Amino acid sequence: MVTLKVGPRREGLRAMVSYEVVSAGRRARAIVAACLTISVAACAGGGGGYGDPGARSLPPGETCQSLRGQLDRLLAKGVQPKVEALSAGRALSARDKADAESYNRILNQYLGARCHVA
Repeated sequence: MVTLKVGPRREGLRAMVSYEVVSAGRRARAIVAACLTISVAACAGGGGGYGDPGARSLPPGETCQSLRGQLDRLLAKGVQPKVEALSAGRALSARDKADAESYNRILNQYLGARCHVA
């Protein structure tokens, strides 16, 4: 609340300023509460609209374990620095670039199928 030091004749102005500040504060709290309510409702509204599309299906013949095995083999080959170099835009040889793109493709399949939470 804002308080003003005013003389006796200005008491009406003081009350008006105090009321406007309190009203603005209440209005701001009401707006914040409405935004929070809408965002919580949007997150809780399952399925439709802009919600989570759910897990994607795996390519034919692939399982979560086979994708994990491919990722592990590429990591054992030392693909991690190549992936980081590719994402940073640095130049890579054709073979290194292919390894990094393969890793990213397999990782997207793995994560898209929700293998990491199964």
